[in-house]
Amino acid sequence: MTTRPRHIAIIMDGNGRWAEQRHLPRILGHRRGVETVRKIVTAVREEQIPFLTLYAFSSENWQRPDEEVGALMGLLGHYLSSELKTMRQQDIRLQVIGDTSRLPANVRDILQEAVEKTKENRAMTLVLALSYGGRAELVQAARQLAVKALAGEIVPEAISDKDFSACLETRGIPDPDLLIRTSGEMRISNFLLWQIAYAELYFCETYWPDFDTAQLQLALAEYARRQRRFGLTGEQLRYENPDV
Repeated sequence: MTTRPRHIAIIMDGNGRWAEQRHLPRILGHRRGVETVRKIVTAVREEQIPFLTLYAFSSENWQRPDEEVGALMGLLGHYLSSELKTMRQQDIRLQVIGDTSRLPANVRDILQEAVEKTKENRAMTLVLALSYGGRAELVQAARQLAVKALAGEIVPEAISDKDFSACLETRGIPDPDLLIRTSGEMRISNFLLWQIAYAELYFCETYWPDFDTAQLQLALAEYARRQRRFGLTGEQLRYENPDV
């Protein structure tokens, strides 16, 4: 079995605490976190790992103070605008999951442009989870299947894992092999609840602004040391991990 993940998902945690420990405004921690995003996206691209998903803004993050949310939206728009050229040069395709209807109109426009202009890129797919919640995604998938069942398009008893996966926002993207969470917290926080069923979980104490390529290599080395035992049949295992 391959010792390299095909898909890494990251919960980027600790920007605010990084700033508070330095007696700085929280927004400066978020700005530093954006710099880390640039570095890690490039590093994953250089490692020839084809899929990277970043938990950029959760559905729960809307509960933060308006000033902080506004600053985060501004940083998101700036990142997308400034990195579009790089993504095109590095053959990186941008995709997004989450309820983007809640994003400011100008940010949605920038996001749509970046997705459109990178859609033919193939070397790597960068997925941004924006205004995303795992439970909401599962509920939406269940609703889609219920509508199909009521319309007689499917038989409820015949619904399979693949049918359910096809209704998720991540359809067409392999499930993560490795989930990384920074800052020392050991929670999933409503992120990719279905998709990480067989992912290796890696937690580190480092706050996201200080997470660098050396930290990424530590995570990859730990992943390589683990023996992945799915408890599945060979056919199911190939479905979960297409590299087998």
